[in-house]
Amino acid sequence: QVQLVESGGGLVQAGGSLRLSCAASGRTFSGYGMGWFRQAPGKEREIVAAINWSGVNTYYADSVKGRFTISRDDTKNTVYLQMNNLKSEDTAVYYCAAAVGRYVYTTFEGYDDWGQGTQVTVSS
Repeated sequence: QVQLVESGGGLVQAGGSLRLSCAASGRTFSGYGMGWFRQAPGKEREIVAAINWSGVNTYYADSVKGRFTISRDDTKNTVYLQMNNLKSEDTAVYYCAAAVGRYVYTTFEGYDDWGQGTQVTVSS
């Protein structure tokens, strides 16, 4: 099991940027595929971005392509989500998740461990 702690959320105006961080502790971070999900009020949790264990392969939801970038720094046991050109529809609680394995995992069921979430609010 790996413990995940997100940070970096907050209130930002539309068009602004935020960088979310997810610090991992516990088992070897480099053996995990990582993902960012989000959940808006009244909606289901959805995948935002994912990255494989090596950082070579990534996945983005269509709604964030070209605006968000996922990356990882295994020396710091941290995965990041750089969010640019934020829109009001990006408002949600953002969750970091870890999946045991070497692939890019894009479904909720593929992940084993979850953080507590960080709120992102985009004002229009």
